[in-house]
Amino acid sequence: MTFNRLLSRAALVSKVGSRSIFQSSKRDMTNPNWIRVGLAFGTTAFVWGLLFKQRSADEHEYRVRNGLE
Repeated sequence: MTFNRLLSRAALVSKVGSRSIFQSSKRDMTNPNWIRVGLAFGTTAFVWGLLFKQRSADEHEYRVRNGLE
């Protein structure tokens, strides 16, 4: 067998076996699940808020320790 034939067979097998057995159909991309979208964006905003709060606290501690305040 040539190398190209091996690659084409591997590509065919990977395409056939790539669909999850737990999905009965493809998701409808025209009608998103707005609860999941809101949770994703809300979680992201919450984590960024915590990150900025921690950075601010770290900067304040740095200034106090080095006598800059």
